[in-house]
Amino acid sequence: MNPHKNIYFIDMLSGLHQSPIISNLKTLSVIIGTISPISPIQPQIILRRNFISPMAEESLRRSLAEKQSTIEARGNAIRELKSSGASKSEIDDAVKALNALKLEKTSIENQLKASISSSGGGDTNDAFRQAVVNTLERRLFFIPSFKIYRGVAGLYDYGPPGCAVKSNVLAFWRQHFVLEEDMLEVDCPCVTPEVVLKASGHVDKFTDLMVKDEKTGNCYRADHLLKDYCKEKLENDLSISADKAAELKHVLAILDDLSGEQLGAKLKEYGIVAPDTKNPLSDPYPFNLMFQTQIGPSGASTGYMRPETAQGIFVNFKDLYYYNGNKLPFAAAQIGQAFRNEISPRQGLLRVREFTLAEIEHFVDPDDKSHPKYSEVANLKFLMFPRGEQLSGQSAKRLSLGEAVSEGIVNNQTLAYFIGRVYLFLTRLGINEERLRFRQHLPNEMAHYAADCWDAEIESSYGWIECVGIADRSAYDLRAHTDKSGAQLVAQEKFAAPKEVEKLVITPVKKELGLAFKGSQKMVVEALEAMNEKEAMDMKAALETKGEVDFKVCTLEKTVTIKKSMVSISKEKKKEHQRVFTPSVIEPSFGIGRIIYCLYEHSFYMRPSKAGDEQLNVFRFPPLVAPIKCSVFPLVQNQQYEEVAKQISRSLTAAGISNKKDITGTSIGKRYARTDELGVPFAVTVDSTSSVTIRERDSKDQIRVNVDEVAAVIKEVSEGRCTWADILQKYPAHTSASADDEN
Repeated sequence: MNPHKNIYFIDMLSGLHQSPIISNLKTLSVIIGTISPISPIQPQIILRRNFISPMAEESLRRSLAEKQSTIEARGNAIRELKSSGASKSEIDDAVKALNALKLEKTSIENQLKASISSSGGGDTNDAFRQAVVNTLERRLFFIPSFKIYRGVAGLYDYGPPGCAVKSNVLAFWRQHFVLEEDMLEVDCPCVTPEVVLKASGHVDKFTDLMVKDEKTGNCYRADHLLKDYCKEKLENDLSISADKAAELKHVLAILDDLSGEQLGAKLKEYGIVAPDTKNPLSDPYPFNLMFQTQIGPSGASTGYMRPETAQGIFVNFKDLYYYNGNKLPFAAAQIGQAFRNEISPRQGLLRVREFTLAEIEHFVDPDDKSHPKYSEVANLKFLMFPRGEQLSGQSAKRLSLGEAVSEGIVNNQTLAYFIGRVYLFLTRLGINEERLRFRQHLPNEMAHYAADCWDAEIESSYGWIECVGIADRSAYDLRAHTDKSGAQLVAQEKFAAPKEVEKLVITPVKKELGLAFKGSQKMVVEALEAMNEKEAMDMKAALETKGEVDFKVCTLEKTVTIKKSMVSISKEKKKEHQRVFTPSVIEPSFGIGRIIYCLYEHSFYMRPSKAGDEQLNVFRFPPLVAPIKCSVFPLVQNQQYEEVAKQISRSLTAAGISNKKDITGTSIGKRYARTDELGVPFAVTVDSTSSVTIRERDSKDQIRVNVDEVAAVIKEVSEGRCTWADILQKYPAHTSASADDEN
């Protein structure tokens, strides 16, 4: 069967309003870029995107600028003809030529508008998003928190179906990672003492740059204002030159790397003001995103609502390592709430102040980052966006994980293994694999201690959204907590026989350093002791030849002079019975709310009713995550049928299958439409006391099954032990008139 037989393609450049298919639509909310793979059975309305390359867009902008210059020159020439008393026919010919140029300019503008809209912006994405959000709110998947009090930005409640979807996603996460990978799960407090987050760096560095309206005091994220300005200019100001467009694109590319001063300079250069009042803005300054609180009634102990769940795992490493039999590698996992006091929350469910994280910390020997199950994912092939392609302006490409590791694109096998497992997790949830990519962090995004870092990004109506981060954080976290707490968060490898090893010994002379650096002595000592072997031996050689050397102390953010009398550096041979080391950490971190929102968009589509007079909303959730697995309907209001429906519902519940009865007197078609809008994959219709029909949501195919077999059939297909196609082969199709009673 041709999978595209019943798909209506509507070209973006054609008259959308003229299409009989969408004449009744209030919004153009069915977009090819925003729905998941198409059922081969049901007709759906899809908007075909017209993608254009950056070079082609630049060419259009240059053509537009040239055409505008020509029009202005021709206009001046006509004015000169009129002032010089030229003949009417000569002037008419010149005006005719000018009008032709204006038509050509309009054509180029239309092409440029279409290219910008098709590349991710424009009204189509907004209309689709609004259709999804309206459906989610109306069916209580989520609700703005404290709505009767006008709500609070960045806070949302999950309603009954939203809670069920979230619960199913988290249950699958536990199955896919915690159980299958034999992880140790912990549950730590949301309130975290300041000392913990001081050690991790959050107190000093967990900030965004903020600006204030100088008259009203309203606050805005500085980078968001600059980003909005650049995007608005690129999308809507067709008069800007190609050079200016290139400059704005460059600003967008380096936005995350701009300092406060650079960001402030750009805001002033572009004349950016407060969006609501048009008032001038303050200079950008850092704002810490953590919610601060006091622990205990005295207020003497400061704490914060945790911005992530990882620190609870790191501080428990010593006990978890013991629980695991003092063996590496092992992983610990945690699901819990995290809190970030966003300056100006936007993008709906994607940027909120309280959210659910699911994080894994996989502890591994830094000298051996191989993984015993790596071969299980090495052949997976999907969209990857290495930093080389990003820096050279290329697009994401399909790569197998095996290729990526062998070519050195992905740093090590364990990191690659978790990238593969994340890919399988997301696609099994229902994320469209064509709109999922793994993007490698650029050098300016990487922490200095990280060995490698990738983001799983999902395309939505907002663009590419980071939903999972998979990072090799080296040994930074455990070392930071070791230094701050004094607890030795280390692992041991016992040797079968003693080994003679050559060890680097760095001995700072604290008396000399104290005299030279006074209050900064501790940071200089720590920096000296943290040198790797090459740095230390280079320093030793320089001290022996010159007597002093310049040394950069990162924590002081300056270079100091180290003299020969201040430090002793040597190599000593020792016999050791064990190796003591700080493990490296591979960290996959999942933004559960972001994943669920993208799943909503990827699952949503609209299809015409049987009569063709309206569009019906459908969520194409896989049974794995559907909020309700099965609905049960008596065909008509009949006591016998209702008793059978209750019996079937009880058997489904006993089998662990969530279900919902609907004994209202509305037509069966309307009841199907209601449950399709909730994403319920199967509907049981009771039309006799001995056998019933089971309808599949997307194909709308129906089969007839004996009453006592219903629970077993639904359980088998909803748990993935067989497919709907397998069921169709096993049970007779139901083709009566009632089967087609679709509203």
